[in-house]
Amino acid sequence: MLRASQARDRAAIIEMFASPEVGAYIGGGRPRDQLERTAPEVPGQRFGFFVVELAGALIGLITLDRRAAERPGHVRREGGETEIGYLFFPHAWGSGYAAEACEAALDWIADLRPGEPVVLCTQVANDRARRLAAKLGFTEVERFEEFAAMQWFGVRRPAVSPAL
Repeated sequence: MLRASQARDRAAIIEMFASPEVGAYIGGGRPRDQLERTAPEVPGQRFGFFVVELAGALIGLITLDRRAAERPGHVRREGGETEIGYLFFPHAWGSGYAAEACEAALDWIADLRPGEPVVLCTQVANDRARRLAAKLGFTEVERFEEFAAMQWFGVRRPAVSPAL
């Protein structure tokens, strides 16, 4: 279900970022002609970028990036926490694919960075994303304004192993 992006994903990734519905809580859809001009042949060729595939078709994207220290919202003074982000096409909403894919990505990063918290930020108005965050075990840390909207910022702390 999760895999690295490939050249065949370019058209779907452009469609996703051009979609006003997909981009409703991230600043809206971007102009398709601009995306066509600027998107690399293989978009997302970097650490922590995953395509979510179902029956051979791209249905979503998951990213795991370091949260920039200059942005609001941190659980460590120095910042740089791993932040999860995700986008899915509307036809995949409500079917559990996002939860399953995010959980797989969170397990992957936990193996690479054991003991590190993971953060998630979404608009307060994005009820679906906040419900998914709760389902994934994120708890609210704070709310703040960014990008001209009130943001919900949460953390998922690593599980503590019982003492032997």
